[in-house]
Amino acid sequence: MDALVSTDWLEKELGAFDLRVVDATWLMPGEGDAAAAYEQGHIPGAVFMDLAELADSNTSLPNMLPSAEKFASRMQSLGLGDGSRIVVYDQSPYKTAARAWWMLRTFGAHDVAILDGGLAKWKAEARKVESGKPQVRHRHFTAWHDAKGVRTLEQMKANVGTKAEQVLDARSPDRFAGQAAERAGVQPGHIPGSRNLRYDQIFNADGTWKQGVALRAAFEQAGVDLDKPIVTTCGSGITAAVLLFGLHLLGKDAALYDGSWSEWGADPSTPKELGAAA
Repeated sequence: MDALVSTDWLEKELGAFDLRVVDATWLMPGEGDAAAAYEQGHIPGAVFMDLAELADSNTSLPNMLPSAEKFASRMQSLGLGDGSRIVVYDQSPYKTAARAWWMLRTFGAHDVAILDGGLAKWKAEARKVESGKPQVRHRHFTAWHDAKGVRTLEQMKANVGTKAEQVLDARSPDRFAGQAAERAGVQPGHIPGSRNLRYDQIFNADGTWKQGVALRAAFEQAGVDLDKPIVTTCGSGITAAVLLFGLHLLGKDAALYDGSWSEWGADPSTPKELGAAA
């Protein structure tokens, strides 16, 4: 299964014994109820992955990865197990299927794809949707955590000095430059030396992913050298996964700084930079 699948492909595969479809919509507080939107209408057979709940409850930082055991338990309850082919989609402006894709792969799922265009494209093509919650059968999901694609605060601090990895920030240019207010207790700005590519710049007007030359151009115009290691970051680790998936489509493995600016900007020991990327 390709990492990016079309609505045509998914419609033909629905009902396959090993296929699982996941709605991974996540919204900011006050923007609506993602779980309720899922129940109102979703792709037939899809289950809802609650990214807001699927986080580390032992930290005040938002959206941090949970333990492997917690993740595996939640996946089992959704009927996602070892050997499943998993297709994730969303109906979020933040393209949150990418976060689910990254989490699944981090915790050991090997065959995971994103639905190109998400639920919006599926509905625009008048394909079937259903409401309510489907019945699922629990399946075994092996608890495993592969940390090679995750960066910690200490690793990012060290990288400021070594510059071994390029840092690419998915936030808006005004937040990156420190011209927009951050959440309480978080200073404005960006990690010194980082580049900025707002996450929505790697999508076409219809919400599908840019690919090939157009996708490569978006990264290169942001000053990224695609032949060198890259770490993605954002406000709280959500849209950083969008850039990481875009890099994956170009055949480039990257890492994600899970704490992102919520952690870096709140830590008085970290250096901060203001203004546009140098």
